[in-house]
Amino acid sequence: MIPRVAMRRRSAEVAPTEPTEKGNGKNQTNRICLLVALSLFFWALLLYFHFVVIGSSSIDKQIQLQPSYAQSQPSSVSLRVDKFPLEPQASPSKPPKEGLVTVDKPMLPPAPVANSTSTFEPPRIVEKQEFPFIRALKTVDNKSDPCGGKYIYVHDLPSRFNEDMLRDCKKLSLWTNMCKFTTNAGLGPPLENVEGVFSDEGWYATNQFAVDVIFSNRMKQYKCLTNDSSLAAAIFVPFYAGFDIARYLWGYNISTRDAASLELVDWLMKRPEWDIMKGKDHFLVAGRITWDFRRLSEEETDWGNKLLFLPAAKNMSMLVVESSPWNANDFGIPYPTYFHPAKDSEVFEWQERMRNLERKWLFSFAGAPRPDNPKSIRGQIINQCRSSKVGKLLECDFGESKCHAPSSIMQMFQGSLFCLQPQGDSYTRRSAFDSMLAGCIPVFFHPGSAYTQYTWHLPKNYTTYSVFIPEDDIRKRNMSIEERLLQIPPEQVKVMRENVINLIPGLIYADPRSELETLKDAFDVSVQAVIDKVTRLRKNMIVGRTEYDNFVEENSWKYALLEEGQREAGGHVWDPFFSKPKPGEDSSSDGSGGTTISADAAKNSWKSEQRDKTQ
Repeated sequence: MIPRVAMRRRSAEVAPTEPTEKGNGKNQTNRICLLVALSLFFWALLLYFHFVVIGSSSIDKQIQLQPSYAQSQPSSVSLRVDKFPLEPQASPSKPPKEGLVTVDKPMLPPAPVANSTSTFEPPRIVEKQEFPFIRALKTVDNKSDPCGGKYIYVHDLPSRFNEDMLRDCKKLSLWTNMCKFTTNAGLGPPLENVEGVFSDEGWYATNQFAVDVIFSNRMKQYKCLTNDSSLAAAIFVPFYAGFDIARYLWGYNISTRDAASLELVDWLMKRPEWDIMKGKDHFLVAGRITWDFRRLSEEETDWGNKLLFLPAAKNMSMLVVESSPWNANDFGIPYPTYFHPAKDSEVFEWQERMRNLERKWLFSFAGAPRPDNPKSIRGQIINQCRSSKVGKLLECDFGESKCHAPSSIMQMFQGSLFCLQPQGDSYTRRSAFDSMLAGCIPVFFHPGSAYTQYTWHLPKNYTTYSVFIPEDDIRKRNMSIEERLLQIPPEQVKVMRENVINLIPGLIYADPRSELETLKDAFDVSVQAVIDKVTRLRKNMIVGRTEYDNFVEENSWKYALLEEGQREAGGHVWDPFFSKPKPGEDSSSDGSGGTTISADAAKNSWKSEQRDKTQ
């Protein structure tokens, strides 16, 4: 009996469960559906993180690690393609390891952590830079770097392009022994202050065509040189172009005259630095007039070489003592004077001395007539100087040694209020810079003698420091220079003279073996102008525009005269001075001008160097 009762009790405990399970069947189904939904959601989250978050991170790495400028040569330049500021502790002067392209690692947010309650920020994608010069532009943003935006990279050219010429200096000129003029870093032998005309220090018998070596030696002292061309605001090519052509202009065929220029261009175009902008960030210096490098034909009798007409050279900027009004790839820089200070104090003392001088001559002229050029006004200027009681003349014809003695020239300029500067064999003259160094107000007769040439170094408003008398006023109307100058009020003359004296630091080349402390000399002004030019070009390339609208190279002389914001060069009052001669017209250097003056102007300039033998 007992076991049966037990069995009944056990079945009584179980039996009630059957109807209970049947009554909750609906809830059981909902629970299963919920589990399925949660499982699907979990898998969806896994797929999301795998394809979206992780995928975008891998894309980021791919973009980040893709260089914008691949190089294969041993001296290759390292470029970074980040969009973040340069680190202040970066050392731009260190050369990169061979064949290395470095990439900055941007600051990305930390990866999400499981069960983290922090807000997740998606990683930022580092944009690939389209232009390889972006890094150079960004250096200006590094305020802790005094060289930001000012770095210069100098090509290490084979010695045949520079130093070998100095070692063979006797062949640099047909009439002048240039060996003595290449001493003292290109300044020439020191000048003794016997007559008290100079300062006791800083004066040298500098040849007017020695800028090649002076400029290159000044570049060696430049504070912002870099071995990393990816940082460079501009790239300097230390080719002595003026010395090169000086060796071969007389008695050599065009193949010999062109040889070094062709070799240089070939060497440059193989460099990785060239590929960045195809040479548009490169510049070189030649201490001669532009016409020596612009041979118009392949005729053996034609003048000069064709350096500035080579396609690659048209991309570069060439700094010359006289540029072409009709071409865009050359720029005028001052002729060297005799003064090359080593310290700021030497400049300040000289300026103060020029302010306090007593000037007994109203105007003066140092030069020779040009009897073989009927359109030259030099003969009339010389006659006016001779006939005037307030005019001073220093004749520079053959056999006249005083005109080639620096002390005689500077003494006359220091005693004059105005110094007459007509065209020489070409548009420009060294005498213009010697006279301004003496605090003498220059009088120009052609805008190509200064106003359209030295736009980096002289004010656009030429009336503030000079007087302009059109050549035709002398040639055709026989204007009295004395009367014209006497019309200028004494107070205005005083202001103009002070303006000239204030221009002196930017017109002279400091001693290449030292550095000025605060003043900017002609070298500094030129380098900064090149940097500004390249920077504008780069920024315009980024936004897809050019510096000028409807640029016409034949009107190149006009663009530097435009006011801020102007982009169109229209008609100009000086157009008649730069109009090209018609076929058959006389193309000598006169008011009408023309590109075919090149050979005659340059050849006459060389002939006049024979007079330097007496110096």
